[in-house]
Amino acid sequence: MRTRAPLTGDEAVELASAFKALGDPVRLRLLSLIAAHEGGEACVCDLTGSFDLTGPTISHHLKVLREAGLIVGERRGTWIYYRVVPDRIRLLSDVLVPSGVEVTA
Repeated sequence: MRTRAPLTGDEAVELASAFKALGDPVRLRLLSLIAAHEGGEACVCDLTGSFDLTGPTISHHLKVLREAGLIVGERRGTWIYYRVVPDRIRLLSDVLVPSGVEVTA
C-alpha cells in the first residue's frame, strides 16, 4: 500500500490544466482514439475522419492536449503521429485514487 501527500498549490495548478484539457468531449475522445490505436500512436490523418469537425479544429484540440502534456507528436513527412504520455496519465489517475487503494491493470 502507498500513502500520498496532498497536492501542493503548484501541483494542483499544473494538474488542473490537464484535467481541464480532458474536460472537453472532443479532446477526451481524441486521447482515447490515440491510446486505443494500433501501437499506441495515431496519425492525425487517422483521427480526423472520426469527427464532423474541420482539420484546423482538430489541430486546435490536439494542441491543447499537447500543451497539457497528455500527448506528444512526431512529424513524419507531411503527417504528425501522436502518442499518449503514460506517466502523465498515470499521475492524473494517482490523484483520483484514494490513498491505500491498490489499482491493478
